[in-house]
Amino acid sequence: MIRILLPHHLRQLARVNGEIEIQVEAPVTQTTILDALETNFPMLRGTIRDQVTQERRALVRFFACGEDISHQPPKTSLPDAIATGAEPFFIMGAIAGG
Repeated sequence: MIRILLPHHLRQLARVNGEIEIQVEAPVTQTTILDALETNFPMLRGTIRDQVTQERRALVRFFACGEDISHQPPKTSLPDAIATGAEPFFIMGAIAGG
C-alpha cells in the first residue's frame, strides 16, 4: 500500500482528508503511483500532469524520503520506503515569484 500526501486544494478536489492509501503494482515509480491515483480519483486527471503528454505540471513537485525527485525520469523505481508504505509520497505545489 502506497501512502500519498496531496496539497490542500487537491485533497479538496478529491474529497479526502489527510493521507491517501492506494495499491500500486511493482515496480513503484512516479508513473505507476500517478496512474493508480488518477484511476482511484479521476477528478485529479490533468491537475498533476498533462492529460495528453503525461508530463508533470511545471508548478508541481514530488518528494520521496525527504528528497525532491521531480526531475528524475518518471519511470525510475522509487525507494523501498515508499514502495512499502513506510514513508509517504508527497505531491506539493511549488511557489513561484520574485
